[in-house]
Amino acid sequence: MDLKNIFTKIVNNDALHARFLNTLSLMENTGARKISASEDPATVTYIILKHAAEEHRHAFYLKKQIEKLEGVSLPTYAPEYLLAATHSKRYLNQLDIDACRYLKEKLGFSGKELRFAAYLLVTYAIEVRADELYPVYQDVLTEAGSKVNVKSIILEEEGHLEEMINQLQQFSPDWQVHADKAVAIESRLFDTWVKELGEELGV
Repeated sequence: MDLKNIFTKIVNNDALHARFLNTLSLMENTGARKISASEDPATVTYIILKHAAEEHRHAFYLKKQIEKLEGVSLPTYAPEYLLAATHSKRYLNQLDIDACRYLKEKLGFSGKELRFAAYLLVTYAIEVRADELYPVYQDVLTEAGSKVNVKSIILEEEGHLEEMINQLQQFSPDWQVHADKAVAIESRLFDTWVKELGEELGV
């Protein structure tokens, strides 16, 4: 499924575009909440706090962008205000569940150790995806002359990926093996999400 074709169809229809922005906002907000949930109250670091704050800001920023599209109001994240609602809502949760299962089986992790390791792997996989998805979306926005833009998110996500690699390098000498596994899990979930988007849009 060609991501650019899907984004082009979305951006050319304000009602669809608004729901897509709302969907991205939901996913950023889910990610921010997951980062916060993984925090240890005593040992949470500057980087984790910064990352959670920036993901929350992305969720707000994307929601705010909807105002640039006329005649659209999407007050909540209710299914009727989203695209591919079912999978969009479960995507990150399923990635977290699958990453935790891998860490338990492969490394025998549990408790705080498991939560922190899952945060590292899940967030790394999401940042790899964001570095692919947002530039394609921005290219489509630019070509369409849209008032909407995600350039500030692209810059911050690039920084997040570097930060995640630094944390993973400190976490394990075999970090790349574990990170690749997380990316493979995410890729399957992403492909399902894109398929669901395409079916909903008739692309």
